[in-house]
Amino acid sequence: MGFAEQFAAIDSLLVQTKALWQVQAFNCQQLPWRQQYPQLAQAVWQLQDSELEALDSCPETLFARLRPALQQDLKSEADKLLSLLDPKTLGLQLHNQVANHQSSTTSALSVDELPHFSAHIKGRKWQQIQAFAAVVPRTELPILEWCAGKGHLGRLLAKQHDCQVTSLEWQASLCQAGQVFADKWHLPQHFVCQDAFDESAAKHVQAKQTAVALHACGDLHVQLLKQASQSATEQIAISPCCYHLIRDKHYQPLSQLGQQSTLTLSRHDLQLPLQQSVIASDSQRQLRLQQVAWRLGFDSLQRYQRDVDEYLPVPTMKQSQHKMGFEHFCHWAAQQKQLKLTKPWCADSFLAQGIQRQRLTRRIDLVAHLFRHVLERWLLLDRVCYLQAHGYRVELFNFCDFTVTPRNALILAKKR
Repeated sequence: MGFAEQFAAIDSLLVQTKALWQVQAFNCQQLPWRQQYPQLAQAVWQLQDSELEALDSCPETLFARLRPALQQDLKSEADKLLSLLDPKTLGLQLHNQVANHQSSTTSALSVDELPHFSAHIKGRKWQQIQAFAAVVPRTELPILEWCAGKGHLGRLLAKQHDCQVTSLEWQASLCQAGQVFADKWHLPQHFVCQDAFDESAAKHVQAKQTAVALHACGDLHVQLLKQASQSATEQIAISPCCYHLIRDKHYQPLSQLGQQSTLTLSRHDLQLPLQQSVIASDSQRQLRLQQVAWRLGFDSLQRYQRDVDEYLPVPTMKQSQHKMGFEHFCHWAAQQKQLKLTKPWCADSFLAQGIQRQRLTRRIDLVAHLFRHVLERWLLLDRVCYLQAHGYRVELFNFCDFTVTPRNALILAKKR
């Protein structure tokens, strides 16, 4: 299928199944879709708590376990919808140049230079930068690095492509640090301290240029797409990130197809593609589970104390305070929300409620996570179709392996 056809098919899937993924688990006292999807409800409660983490970390296995139940619940539409829900169907190809990114980097940097050039860059981030740089086509065009930070990507591109790089970044301290690095290596990289949302930023987005953005968040990379398409920028390479960081309360689709969709996506919905980690340790995962159980336990407590049946968000507690125990956490959380615990309560009882509610929320989230890659593809295709409508030939692929970063999709657009 072409990009427009893919978008239409995925949009239909998301609209028909939004009860499964457009949910806020913390607000639920039971499976919110249990009547509409009874077989799925039975299937998730048959899963052991001990296997939820492993299932959540492997989309293919999760889909295989829940597919039979979905097949029964979806009935006549099952085959069509499940073919799109299968992670293998929507999996992007890894760009063929990525396998050789090490050689392309070392061809521009000597063995002695490499460790110094990548100093102050964490290993995983350096891997991302190398892989991204490897798939940016070499041209004689100058490069604009959008939301550059310290300009690590731009510095490598300046070295590899031997071209002028303008790195746009709003934090002055990062610009200063980046310019020091560039000057040290005698590279043609110039920093511009500029708010990407300011109208004056548009003057830096030009036609005869390659515009790049590695993990520019939410509306920041959307702003680049808008400015670049208006300026008829010759080449664009972006890897979107943090879709939920938008200025409006709801997502504003870019493409005509996206604007015609009946989907309304909140910031909470836009966080769904991001709800997967590839680097959390066992201790980090256990701490996260404890935090969620405690928050849900306090949530049950505050509903009882306030006689108000609604979720009350609380700030994040310092990790060191977790040693003080659940009861301490409840007093701390109540203080943060100016809530007086006037009714008699038992910490053990509410902790037990928190643990039981966590069993529920994990299963609600597990089903929603079936749609992580589907919703992200919808968002990516909205950007792709927008660029196509503005006269670009567009490629969509993975620029690195998922283990390097889950946000590994890259949109490469060239002006026709």
